[in-house]
Amino acid sequence: MLYISRNFERRSEALINENINAPEVLVINEKGESLGVKPIAVAQQMADEVGLDLVCVAPNAKVPVCRFLDYSKFRYEQQRKARESRKNQKIINVKEIWLTPVISPNDFETKLRRGRQFLMDGNKLKVTLRFGRRMRMLSNEADADLMLDKFIEGTADIAVVESRSALEGRNMTLMLSPRKDKKTK
Repeated sequence: MLYISRNFERRSEALINENINAPEVLVINEKGESLGVKPIAVAQQMADEVGLDLVCVAPNAKVPVCRFLDYSKFRYEQQRKARESRKNQKIINVKEIWLTPVISPNDFETKLRRGRQFLMDGNKLKVTLRFGRRMRMLSNEADADLMLDKFIEGTADIAVVESRSALEGRNMTLMLSPRKDKKTK
């Protein structure tokens, strides 16, 4: 039996040299000067004389735009820029803490301390207050609001309330994000 791996990377083939199939192209030399619209054979010959590749930089234009480049150097620069942009991205994770309306004070303090640590690490925090089947009384809903308010007060110096929901099914949620104006770490 033959197994075919489907984990291959699809690459968009760049239009360079003989791969360009337009009859005429707008040619730009290595200095960035426009040389006008030329037939593809003439443009290819001009690129060969200079010792560079003819690279199509705008294939979807009415008249495709081609440029004289060293393609391997051009591709290396693009890959380097992509690496730099990936390195500069900040990944924000959403951490979640679950509470119940009948949590003991020391457990609440532990959850609050852990939530503060998540926020100081730069993560968003989702606080979910879960009601059990027998905890759906209106008095517990008021207690739940007080508990979420207490959690907000405990993180007010390092966090901003992003969203707060009313009772949805058995859960109440609160979304906190780290403050941008203070250095949290």
